[in-house]
Amino acid sequence: MRDTATVTAAGGGAGENSPRSLVFDVFGEYVRTDTGYITLQALSRLLEPFDVPPDSLRVLMSRLRREGWFETVKSGRMSLYLPSERGWSLLDEGYARIMGGPHDRWSGDWHMVIFSVPETERATRARLRKRLTWLGFGPLAPSTWISPRDRLAEATEILAAEPDVQYDRLVARSLSPREDRDRAARCWDLDTLAAGYRDYIDRWESALERLRTDPPPPPRAFVVRTRVIHEYRKFLFLDPDLPARLLPRDWPASRAHGLMLEVFATLRDAARRHYRQVTSDMPAPGHGGPATPVRPLPRLP
Repeated sequence: MRDTATVTAAGGGAGENSPRSLVFDVFGEYVRTDTGYITLQALSRLLEPFDVPPDSLRVLMSRLRREGWFETVKSGRMSLYLPSERGWSLLDEGYARIMGGPHDRWSGDWHMVIFSVPETERATRARLRKRLTWLGFGPLAPSTWISPRDRLAEATEILAAEPDVQYDRLVARSLSPREDRDRAARCWDLDTLAAGYRDYIDRWESALERLRTDPPPPPRAFVVRTRVIHEYRKFLFLDPDLPARLLPRDWPASRAHGLMLEVFATLRDAARRHYRQVTSDMPAPGHGGPATPVRPLPRLP
């Protein structure tokens, strides 16, 4: 299920280069596969190349802890940050969505929400648009949003949380495949999305060639590997995950996803060496550090 709190927690927004999302990227790929915790000092050293000041990171981590995404434990004079249960769920969801890639199965049903918002509640309307977009819905009309994916339960949760909003839910089918394709083209800006994917492919294909012929040292590998994921993340907020029969031919999403995975795998060992070097002064689990079992990566569908 797409938890709409993810938008806020992970610094959600198309194209944002936010420290919040960088924190979750580091926890999701490195911290969870190592000890399960990290000191603020080590995290600050890892994020220094991304221009995240130590003071700003300290404030951010305190905020994320208050919001319930992380917990802290003391080891001597060190504070160790580790994900809460809520944080682990977010990391699992993020991993599945980023690594899982596009999906193609479709029942042929359109799932629709129709809502009415008082004219004075403009902030409510904007909030609903943002959250429905995150779920993969597109606007058939200003107050009628549709998705080929069955996310009505999540949409209902969003709409029911707004006391001034009235809403209906429907499931419908088109009379022909052509109408399905035309509807998808009206509800989503597929041309702009495709251009974004192709730009990503152009930049990272040439980068991958250089990385293979001239492997970077571990610190640089960590930066590049984090950035390829960070840049791909924006598509999670832009791409409604439409089935292939609703998309133009030669849709570039799968190629962009595969390229991201190639860069990610190419730099894996060097990037993890850098992470281990930066965190080498942390207490070991059960020897000053919490003996928290490392959570396995979730299975992909």
